[in-house]
Amino acid sequence: MNDFLPAHLREPVDPGRIRVDMHVHTMWSGDSTTTPDEIAEAVVRTGVDVICVTDHHAIEGALSLARSLPCRVVVGEEIATHTGELIGLFLSERIPQGLTAVDTARRIRAQGGLVYVPHPFDPMRRNLAAATLADLTERGLVDAVEVINAKTSLDSLNARARRWARDHGLASGAGSDSHVPEALAAAVVEMPDFDGPASFLASLADGVAVGRHHDPPRQWRPRIVPSTGS
Repeated sequence: MNDFLPAHLREPVDPGRIRVDMHVHTMWSGDSTTTPDEIAEAVVRTGVDVICVTDHHAIEGALSLARSLPCRVVVGEEIATHTGELIGLFLSERIPQGLTAVDTARRIRAQGGLVYVPHPFDPMRRNLAAATLADLTERGLVDAVEVINAKTSLDSLNARARRWARDHGLASGAGSDSHVPEALAAAVVEMPDFDGPASFLASLADGVAVGRHHDPPRQWRPRIVPSTGS
C-alpha cells in the first residue's frame, strides 16, 4: 500500500512530530465535490495527523468534520479579499468575502486565529497582490506563508514564497490545496505537536514543509453530492 503514497508519506515522522496538511477543500467549498466519507478514507490512506479544512467562504464543513474524522481538524476558511485570497485558521465564525485584506486579517486575529497567505506568488490562483502582501507583512498581520502549494505548477513560485517567508521572519506552511480526495497530503508540514493557535505557530516555526510542488491534474468526476445548504 505504501508504494502508492508520495515519497514524503512512506516513512513515519520522528516521535513527537506530526504531519499537517494546511490547505484542504471539501464539498462545502463549491468548487470541490469531496464528501466526508472520502476525506475520512484519504486520511486513513495517507496517515496524515491534522488537516486544516479551508473551504471557500464556509466553515460549516470544517466544524462538522472536526466531530467525525479519524484525525484532528483545524477549522479554517479561504477568503476572497479585494486584492486576493487569505486563509484564516482556528476560526469559530465565518468571515465574509469582499473586505479589504487588512480588515480580513484583523477579523481573523479578533477570533484568536492565524493569518495564513496561500499560494502568494501564483497568478493562476487568485494570489494576494504583491503590494497587499507587503503591506500586511509590514503591519504585522501575517503569521505564516504557504511555501509549498501542491497545485502550483512552477516550483520557482514556491521558491519565491520560501524566500519571502525567510526574509521576513514568517513561519512556513504547506498544503495540498486538495479539491479531490486523491490529492490530500500531497504537501504537508512535519512539525512538533501543538495545542491551540499560539502553540501551532510556535511548532510551525520548527516545522519542515515537504511534498510535491505540483500535484498532477485529476479527472473531474461528475456526480451528485449531498446538499450543504441549511
